[in-house]
Amino acid sequence: MKAKFSLIVQYFFVLLFVYAAISKLITFDTFQVQLTQSPLLSAYASIIAYLVIIVELVIALLLTLKQTKTVGLYLSYGLMVAFTIYIYLILNYSDFIPCSCGGILEKMGWREHLWFNIIVCILGLLAIYFQENDKVNNKTNKKRFILSSILLTILSIGVVILLFLSSEHIIKKENPFIRRYLPHAVIEDQTLDLQVNSFYFSGYHHDTIYLGNYTAPLRYISIDQQFQRQDFKIQIDSLHLPYSQLKLKTIYPYFYLADGTISIVFKGRLDNQNKQQPTEMLSYKQVYFLDFTPIDSTTIAFKGQSSKNYQNVLGIIDQNTTTKVKLNSNLLQSDSDGVFDTDGVMSYSKENKQLIYTYYYKNQFIQTDQKLNLLNRQNTIDTTKTQSITSAKLSTGENKMTSPIKAINSKVITYRNLLFIVSNSMGQNESQKMWKQASIVDVYDFTSNSYIGSFYINHLGEDKLSDLIVTDHYLYGLFDKNLVRYKLARSLTSKFQ
Repeated sequence: MKAKFSLIVQYFFVLLFVYAAISKLITFDTFQVQLTQSPLLSAYASIIAYLVIIVELVIALLLTLKQTKTVGLYLSYGLMVAFTIYIYLILNYSDFIPCSCGGILEKMGWREHLWFNIIVCILGLLAIYFQENDKVNNKTNKKRFILSSILLTILSIGVVILLFLSSEHIIKKENPFIRRYLPHAVIEDQTLDLQVNSFYFSGYHHDTIYLGNYTAPLRYISIDQQFQRQDFKIQIDSLHLPYSQLKLKTIYPYFYLADGTISIVFKGRLDNQNKQQPTEMLSYKQVYFLDFTPIDSTTIAFKGQSSKNYQNVLGIIDQNTTTKVKLNSNLLQSDSDGVFDTDGVMSYSKENKQLIYTYYYKNQFIQTDQKLNLLNRQNTIDTTKTQSITSAKLSTGENKMTSPIKAINSKVITYRNLLFIVSNSMGQNESQKMWKQASIVDVYDFTSNSYIGSFYINHLGEDKLSDLIVTDHYLYGLFDKNLVRYKLARSLTSKFQ
């Protein structure tokens, strides 16, 4: 009876491993991508995808041979222990629980599969015990069974835990461009037709967002948590000035309207409920700039060009200082022309009081304090450290690229301690089909120097995501004339600090 039990378990393992290996081979690309999305083994997905299939087939072969069936049973038990501890770690220590891992697991939930594995491990142990018990020198075999089982259990658990810890470190700190997709990170909530496609996000306050208008720069709208729209008109003096790039930015309770081409900044109050919004002039003819972001009621960070070498430079306008304008020419590091290779976008975290500057054409962002003192330089998971950029200066003094290249970071926003980057670069083991259907957002915690994960934002019909902003509970996206609100999953909100 015991011999029959061992034989049944032996061939059960053969069927189990052969079925599992063949199902993985048939859908190998999917299996490899699913391993890449594993919150525990992402960094080793390419190796493990092949290794698991090979090990399963080798063990199945060993189980069918009389001389090696005992070794096969021991290895079967060890492999099932490894699978079991993997699922246990997924359920209890993972940042998120993946949707599926393919094969048998597609027919079960994770907890059901955990219990299935535990039962199979027990059956495997019993089969080994009965097998060893049938041999001569019973006492020696029992000792070998106990010692081998304990060592195999410790080894299997230890290997999986070691892979988990090292994979976590690699993915979060030394990522070789393997994205970890957060399942259902954003869920579509509501859509609003804005009638025109010239809106852009200018800021937020709690779950109220503010949008400026490129073609009507003296008008802006607010959208509250109930998804209700209000329209406002900004009043400014000096309407005779040659405005060309007026842009609105907000940091509650103020809004800022600025045009760097004529070096002017206006300030008004968002908590003024009048439809006509009065302003005061905050700065005029102090410095010319290309982009700006408000820091507080009297301070604005900006990106401009140096009058000495015409390269990009970061600075601040601070009305509380005697000099008013301060430049930091050491922040932006040039690899070629100092214009396009250092081009990027500024964002500000008022909760962490940090300014983030993210390069468009290389895998790096810079952190500074409110006074533009360097705090840190961090790399994104993209592996593009530099790109070959050539440019020429026109007779007008304007710089133009002579060999256009693709920006790797297209849209960037900061919320609390997280940095959201819309990427243009495809990572390892990613689906080209999905890239044609969605925009990919990578999320970083700049306070811990770590990569959190990525998620898709599907196109709205033929319209791609053109801008985004994040609040405590929602992500908002602009798609041509439409504003779409998404609910944020706990896998993201739990990371807010």
